[in-house]
Amino acid sequence: MVNLLVSFVIILSLLVAGSLKFAFALGNETDRIALLSIKDQLVGAGALDSWNASLHFCEWQGVTCGRHHQRVTALDLDGLKLAGSLSPSIGNLTFLRKLNLSDNSLRGNIPKEVGYLRRLRVLHLFQNNLHGKIPVELANCSKLQAIALFYNDLTGEVPFQLGDLPNVIMLSLGANNLVGGIPSSLGNLSSLWKLSLAHNHLEGNIPDALGRALNLRILFLGVNNLAGSFPLLVHNLSSLEKIDLAVNNFSGSLAAMTGISFPNLREFLVGFNQLIGTIPRSISNMSNLEALDIIDNSFSGSVPQDLGNLKNLKWFNIGDNNFGNGKTRDLDFLSSLSNCSLLQFLNIQNNRFVGLLPQSIGNLSIQLSMLFMGWNSIYGNIPDEIGNLVGLTLLDMRSTALAGTLPTSIGKLQNLGRLFIGWNNFLGEIPSFIGNLSHLFDFLLNNNNFEGRIPVALRNCKNMQFLDIAKNKLSGSIPDQLFNAFTNLVLVNMSYNSLTGPLPSDFGNLKNLVELYVYENKLSGEIPKTLGECSELTILDMAGNFFQGSIPSSFGSLRSLELLNLSHNNLSGTIPHELEKLPFLISLNLSFNHFKGEVPKRGVFNQSSAFSIVGNKNLCGGILEIKLPKCISQEPRKKGNALSTKAIIILILGILIASILVVLLFICCWGQRSGKKLILAGLLGDRYLRVSYKELLQATGGFASSNLIGMGSFGSVYKGVLHQQEKPVAVKVLNLQNRGAAKSFTAECKALRKVRHRNLLKIITSCSSIDYQGNDFKALVFEFIPNGSLDSWLHEQHESRYLNFVQRLDIAIDVANATDYLHHNCEVVIVHCDLKPSNVLLDDDMVAHVTDFGLSKLLSSDTDTMGNDQTGSSMMKGTIGYVPPEYGTGGTVSPEGDIYSYGILLLEMITRRRPTDGMFHGGLSLHNFCNMALPDRLKEILDFHLLAQLSENNERLRSQPNREREMLESLVSFTKIGVACSAEAPGERMGIKDAITQLLAIKARLLRTGIH
Repeated sequence: MVNLLVSFVIILSLLVAGSLKFAFALGNETDRIALLSIKDQLVGAGALDSWNASLHFCEWQGVTCGRHHQRVTALDLDGLKLAGSLSPSIGNLTFLRKLNLSDNSLRGNIPKEVGYLRRLRVLHLFQNNLHGKIPVELANCSKLQAIALFYNDLTGEVPFQLGDLPNVIMLSLGANNLVGGIPSSLGNLSSLWKLSLAHNHLEGNIPDALGRALNLRILFLGVNNLAGSFPLLVHNLSSLEKIDLAVNNFSGSLAAMTGISFPNLREFLVGFNQLIGTIPRSISNMSNLEALDIIDNSFSGSVPQDLGNLKNLKWFNIGDNNFGNGKTRDLDFLSSLSNCSLLQFLNIQNNRFVGLLPQSIGNLSIQLSMLFMGWNSIYGNIPDEIGNLVGLTLLDMRSTALAGTLPTSIGKLQNLGRLFIGWNNFLGEIPSFIGNLSHLFDFLLNNNNFEGRIPVALRNCKNMQFLDIAKNKLSGSIPDQLFNAFTNLVLVNMSYNSLTGPLPSDFGNLKNLVELYVYENKLSGEIPKTLGECSELTILDMAGNFFQGSIPSSFGSLRSLELLNLSHNNLSGTIPHELEKLPFLISLNLSFNHFKGEVPKRGVFNQSSAFSIVGNKNLCGGILEIKLPKCISQEPRKKGNALSTKAIIILILGILIASILVVLLFICCWGQRSGKKLILAGLLGDRYLRVSYKELLQATGGFASSNLIGMGSFGSVYKGVLHQQEKPVAVKVLNLQNRGAAKSFTAECKALRKVRHRNLLKIITSCSSIDYQGNDFKALVFEFIPNGSLDSWLHEQHESRYLNFVQRLDIAIDVANATDYLHHNCEVVIVHCDLKPSNVLLDDDMVAHVTDFGLSKLLSSDTDTMGNDQTGSSMMKGTIGYVPPEYGTGGTVSPEGDIYSYGILLLEMITRRRPTDGMFHGGLSLHNFCNMALPDRLKEILDFHLLAQLSENNERLRSQPNREREMLESLVSFTKIGVACSAEAPGERMGIKDAITQLLAIKARLLRTGIH
């Protein structure tokens, strides 16, 4: 009996072992198939070449398996530049504990099948381009400890189900497009150590229930729309180490922090809110505090004088508040800060501090890198002790009441890169010791009382980018070879001084120079021809001097020039026709000189409001609006026999042209009858390349789907290469089965055949023929623009496809220039009728090109009504959201309609919200949405990427708050232009030229501030 029992046990063991072996083998095969399925949906998976059949999957790159069962326990594929999407097969890796696909370019949704991974502990998918909602199925992964999904494009609300994950230590969902409130269920996460929801669109109050997360140490909620009084939850969260509530709408005071020690608090960031009151004195007891940032609130009163207790303090930012009592001891707290030996950043600018700049400033930490003190009522001299701060890289003392001469000790600040001391009362000469500051690249001492010559020693500052010495009392000539050393200069402003002599020719070496201001001086001599070599120059203002001679013809090389002011000089000669060829010149002032001869008519001279020539008595010709006398020709009269010769030549040419037309007509008719030869379209004119259907078929690989790059209402666009062209082209093939496609082809040809502009998509040719089946075939061939559309950059963003504000500003200027050209500089007025982000393409240099003229209308220039292309407004097609309201009520097509579409485009650029967004209903539109936010609530509607540029968490801008303020004001101005252009009534819309002028003013202001 015993033997029988033993035998049974042995047999059962063998069966169980066999079953387990079979189960493991089956599980292994499941994992292998799942991994291969994951690879199949990844683009750029060449980085995973080790994933092949010759190796067991446990040896594949990024794959980790368990020791005993050989099942996948970790998948680490971070930073491999992978694209594509995450396969739902991920849910079959049931033994997975760690999934890390961060720092790639993945698109698509997070598959809900991730919720099958019951053993999963770490989920890292940050820094991708994932979109859609966060799957609620994550709540099934009960062992999750770390969830990092920041820097994606996730939408929807934060799932309240995440509060059911008892083991979560880190929940990081920042830098997405999440909306709604913060779920109170997150207070159930008793193990939660870090919560980051920053840079989203969350609103409402912080739930009191979050105070139950007693282990919370890091709380990042900055850059949202959160509101309410300063959170009381801080009472319960004494374990907090980092608090970031900046860039929200919190109100109230910091009284809740009074009496709480917060022994572990290291960072306290609440800038850009609506907080009031004083700094609690209990702040001085937070001995571990490293960063205190309360910029841009409404705090007032005195600054505590025992801040020296904060031995670990590195960052102290109280700028843009109302601190100070208007008393001479307002700055006494600076003495206590001398005990903070680790201090690196100090900003007290734009407050109400009054008093003498104390000598104790020299006792601050030698590690201090950035010091902002401007826009206060600080007076006296800069003490010599400033030279002790050898770690300074930036010193900003603008717009105070400082006076006297600059102390020589400033020459000891060898690390100084930015010195801003404008709008003060400094006097004496610009000291030569400035030349010791070899790292200096921003030097602004405008609006002072400096006198004497510009020191030659400045040439030692070879890294100089911004030099502003305007509005002083400088005299003498500009030193020769001084500017030859400044190859990196971007802006030079020497206006409103008493400089004499010629402008040195070495300015021609400034290949990066964007703006040059020398107006209101006593400069003389001829304008150096070498200025024409400054290829990046956009603004050149030389007014109010004694320049003589003619305008150099080399100015025709300044292809980027937008503003040229040479007024109030002694210039003479004729106005060079090279100026009318400058494509971006929109403001030209040549008034009060001695010019003579004919005024050009093209380019900037085509619009009377764009140029001024008053005060020149011997000019003639030009456009009718300027009302100058006609120019009298000096050529002798032609003799009668010459007239006869001319008539004979015209007659012969007429016969030749008629003969050619007859031959072409015969060829076209024969081609149509035979069905074999292909007819080439003449709609664009003879100067365009001729292509056949066969050539386009070959160029696009038979119109292969792999070459398809876009589809529209009237056809498809393919990438191809013509044998006559080295560069790729875009071939737009019209689907003639679609109603209106043929008319679209004709309209686009007529609109594009005579237009040429840097910001319009260049057409190469057209083809109107028949295909091999005898069907009509129509196509347009354009230059290929590699960077895609503005729409894709706005709405399909990831880390490598992000537009900062300056890029958006440049694109807006480009589109405005194209629109202005169509409306004012063509033979007939062209109304585009479909301006929108998907019809704006970006090239390698991020220059914008307007495309798709399939709906365009040509208006008669003299009657301003529609000509042969006239179509009733009821037939008008466009894109919903961008079509002006008057078109929908029977209004006629007009340039003002394009202005409306352009305004909506600007607002979409600033908010990253389409006009058809689901939130716009019940009378709320994108226009109203933006208009209601101006000017004080703009941060509530901005694209979160733009908000990131404003946040003090952005190290670059946090260290330069003056630039942050300039950019915020520029964003407000940009939005106002969009609102003004998209007014409901056509007559109330801003003109396109006014829009361009204001956009250029924004750009100039940013450049002067140092934002590129």
